[in-house]
Amino acid sequence: MLAFIQTGGFFMWPLMACSILTLAIIIERFWTLRKAGVAPKGLLSDVMARLRDDRMTIEYIRSMQAKTGLASIFAAGLLNSKHGRGAMKESVQEAASHVIHELERFMNTLGTIAAISPLLGLLGTVVGMIKVFSVLMESGAGNTALLAGGISEALLTTAAGLGVAIPALIFHRFFSRRIDELVVTMEQQSTKLIDSLHGDRDKSGVAQ
Repeated sequence: MLAFIQTGGFFMWPLMACSILTLAIIIERFWTLRKAGVAPKGLLSDVMARLRDDRMTIEYIRSMQAKTGLASIFAAGLLNSKHGRGAMKESVQEAASHVIHELERFMNTLGTIAAISPLLGLLGTVVGMIKVFSVLMESGAGNTALLAGGISEALLTTAAGLGVAIPALIFHRFFSRRIDELVVTMEQQSTKLIDSLHGDRDKSGVAQ
């Protein structure tokens, strides 16, 4: 691997750094964007059951703030549920914006890597070709072995750039889609919670 990087020249090092960063982001995103870690199944049912049974306490609501993204959104809404539908909806939207910001963390970085890696590879190839032709001018154009070897080395950076960019682009699209699905789920469940408290004119309440 080290020999491969050295053969490709200077631009292989930033491409290597991009590949390591891409792998780290992919692993982190897979862990962070688990549905169970963002919008766990059964959370809304549990909250609704506590509201029906008058078991929703302020302590439980505050404990939700440190749990999953959806739980923190619910907590923000429940803490303002007695101030009317508008106030509850506003607090839910504010909390949701923070959760979505966390869900989108590192996505710009991953997209930038996908865009810049092929350009780094191409730049490395151009620089390599310039060096090849400079050597050919000094040694003579008839040295085809030198020409072939130099071009082969120069093209390594293009191949490396594409090798980094393709998986980065694929996972960027994959994670973007997953984030969209999670956002829709959180929006639907938050709306159900608001409707349960204010759609029926406050038939349920929060015990202080």
